[in-house]
Amino acid sequence: MATTLGLAAPPVTAQAPVILKVAIVQQIDSMNPFLAVFQSSTEIGRLMYDYLTAYTAADQTVTDGLANNWTRSPDKLTWNFTIPEGKKWSDGMPITAHDVAFTYNLMLTDPVARTANGSFVSNFQHVSAANDRTVVIHTKTPQVTMLALDVPIVPKHVWEKVGSIKDYANDQMPVVGSGPFVLTEHVPGQFIKLKANKNYWRGAAKFDELHFVYFQNSDAAVQALGKGEVDLVNRMAPAQFDSLQGKAGVTRNKAQGRRFTELMINPGAQTRTGEPIGDGNPALKDVRVRRAIAQAIDLDALVQRVNLGYAEKGAGLVPPVFGKWHWQPSESELRKFDPAAANAALDAAGFPRKADGTRFPLRLIGRAGRAYDEQASEYLKRSMSDIGIPLDVRLVSDNQLNEATTAATYDLAFSGWATNIDPDFILSLHTCGQRPGADGKGGTTDAYFCDETYDKLYAEQLSEFDEAERVAIVKEMQARFYDQVPAVVLAYENALEGYRSDHFAKFTTQPAQGGVIMAQNGMWGYYGAEPAQRAVQAQGSRWVGLALGGALIAVLVAAVVVMARRRNATAGERE
Repeated sequence: MATTLGLAAPPVTAQAPVILKVAIVQQIDSMNPFLAVFQSSTEIGRLMYDYLTAYTAADQTVTDGLANNWTRSPDKLTWNFTIPEGKKWSDGMPITAHDVAFTYNLMLTDPVARTANGSFVSNFQHVSAANDRTVVIHTKTPQVTMLALDVPIVPKHVWEKVGSIKDYANDQMPVVGSGPFVLTEHVPGQFIKLKANKNYWRGAAKFDELHFVYFQNSDAAVQALGKGEVDLVNRMAPAQFDSLQGKAGVTRNKAQGRRFTELMINPGAQTRTGEPIGDGNPALKDVRVRRAIAQAIDLDALVQRVNLGYAEKGAGLVPPVFGKWHWQPSESELRKFDPAAANAALDAAGFPRKADGTRFPLRLIGRAGRAYDEQASEYLKRSMSDIGIPLDVRLVSDNQLNEATTAATYDLAFSGWATNIDPDFILSLHTCGQRPGADGKGGTTDAYFCDETYDKLYAEQLSEFDEAERVAIVKEMQARFYDQVPAVVLAYENALEGYRSDHFAKFTTQPAQGGVIMAQNGMWGYYGAEPAQRAVQAQGSRWVGLALGGALIAVLVAAVVVMARRRNATAGERE
């Protein structure tokens, strides 16, 4: 019949992969999850590796990660986590409790493996796998953050073969992971490519590949978004964000961010054993000097002139988006902008103006290509000149900035951190134990702060299970940090993002209402992206299918009618 009708099935064509292209301007410090500290690196790490637990996209409450159940002993010192059957690594191997125990024990036994996330396990006494399904963690003292262990879990069958953690680049492609995407290619300074993990336990993403494309600065990234060369950009400068208003094919997203921008003030950096490190100006060891510098900065003006109002002025270490943990100084604690008082304080501290009107010079280091650093440094030069402190500004690459701040070869430096849902991690960065070892390695201190009062409060909040009591302690810690001024929190910037809505119809924000797409406490923004192209193709294919089906039916009916007529005619002729 088919030969008689001359019908053929429509040709099957290979569908091009759907790729989400994301602009990136910050360099990668490491793909090794035990060493990665940069926001760009940890962002990609969240896509490659799941944690023991996770946070929902909707409201950031605790949900399943690799574990789907957990219990604790009455004394709060022993925790059991269940790793269910069925979850697999990207290479098909099963994920078990042994992988979790291996990861934590590696951190407990190797100081280098504690570089990025050591604070999470510093209170661990012992970790074991009771069987394939159960992880048992014993802590030295009760630890309230046991459902907020933001530590990437690595596959034991891969990492047990690694010799030196500090020398391991984690670049054996494809990199075995448990997250929604698998790292397949990385050319530093050019691009990072990942593919959707078909073994992902939540189900594969709705697109095929995720590419991060490097740009020298945010201007170039925003221009690429406007041309449709990339699909997603974040951390735009206010003017860049405004320039996209009404742009065809582009949707903007303004959210209350989880980051803060700070000005670090070298307080006399030391290793964790008390050995001096770096070359900070000795004058900055005096808290009176640090307070005077902070008092000479008009934070309200900075937010208006540099952030163009797309920020809230800084105070404590926890941004306002995490409401209950956020601290604001009372009227008696508030350090008001007052250059005259700052000048008087410097005089009283023993740093009078010299004949040329200056007291002592300071170096300010920041990141080249970041609009905020470029504009804020000019503002700070004027502010510091008002109190007799000339600034020597140097804007460098991400890696150079990281090297300088890690080695404490700075006086003042721009920096910033993304804050987790639980404040423990950001608070831990300022404890004495987070300073580096004698070799300058093994710690993740922010500003080389070491204060006995602060450390005592940190230990108290870690063991406090009464939320109201813990909130009070956390706020007291922020007040202490504010008073001692190892850094000035300048602003809590809004997350300014833009995406090609003609390429991707929808992104999942965290939280659902008013949340961010990128830089989440999770991977939902990328994982939940819905391609516009595939949605249209899916809808189109249904109509094409119906049309082809209708056409085929029509042809078949016509053929049957013709053949029937032929049979009738032939029969009639015989008669």
